[in-house]
Amino acid sequence: MKILYKVYLLSFSLVVSMFITKYVLADGHGNCKHSKWGADDEIGAANYVSEKRTKLAAKLVKQGKSHPLGIAISSKTPAFPPRTLSLTVFAPNQSAGADLKGALGYHMTYADDILNTWVGIGSQIDGLGHLGENNMLYNCNKAGDVIKTTGLTKLGVDKIPPMIARAVIIDMTKHFGVDHMDAGQAITPDDIKVAMKDQGISVNEGDIILFYTGWTDAKLKDDPKAWVSGEPGTDNAAMEYLMSFNPMAVGADTWGIDNVPPSKGDKVFYGHVTALQNNGVYLLETMNTGKLVNEGVKEFMFVLGQARVEGTVQMIINPVAIY
Repeated sequence: MKILYKVYLLSFSLVVSMFITKYVLADGHGNCKHSKWGADDEIGAANYVSEKRTKLAAKLVKQGKSHPLGIAISSKTPAFPPRTLSLTVFAPNQSAGADLKGALGYHMTYADDILNTWVGIGSQIDGLGHLGENNMLYNCNKAGDVIKTTGLTKLGVDKIPPMIARAVIIDMTKHFGVDHMDAGQAITPDDIKVAMKDQGISVNEGDIILFYTGWTDAKLKDDPKAWVSGEPGTDNAAMEYLMSFNPMAVGADTWGIDNVPPSKGDKVFYGHVTALQNNGVYLLETMNTGKLVNEGVKEFMFVLGQARVEGTVQMIINPVAIY
């Protein structure tokens, strides 16, 4: 009987262990829900890219103008620690006045460069493998299975198709009546509702929503340390509210979109969890929108073709606003 009892306990333990592994540890709560685009989906809201939406976005081009949404970056660009950038430019096989004529038939002079950088610097896109909660990433993918030092096994930024969409800018400086918002200042759901109504902005499914806070224009050049030490942005409830529009991406002219320090009772950077893990919505950081706001541009055609390095979590980007 003792042997049978031990066998029973062992069998029961194995069953419980399998249950916990499959259902409880799946997301830390046992209630992980697969994406509405299917259990195998890896691109989330980029599924909104379609021929119909691309044609509609193209109709927003009225003046034939374009504007870079990415900022210029260098080794001096402040970034979320410990991110850094280093650029080396050299002339291969041309040291000490060496001449390449013998090999090429003419006196060629050329330069190459080596870029040693984190790709989460300056204007960037946060991919779906960037951030989650309880050892989970987008679409019930376990972080331990996906995150490898040699690159993500799933959810890499290289999987994202060219992002072409209608984009809107919500001017929060106009809403608050300031030149720029302050570090930690929150954008709440009510702020978004009022600003959109006052500025005549509507959001359609698959659109890209950008906020202008004036933070980068005011701080990046004049006080870079302050710029990266805090930021205005959406509070936890605001990001949750934005998901009700079913956007392709949410972005801002700040380095992290969420307000830092966070509002009382909020979790720091939890808007990233809401967007990336829970909804498959991309985040666009440090978007250079000041010029567009000054020109009164509220909507435009957004085009992004990011560098496709396999397995990347983020990527430095320069989307183009065409209007």
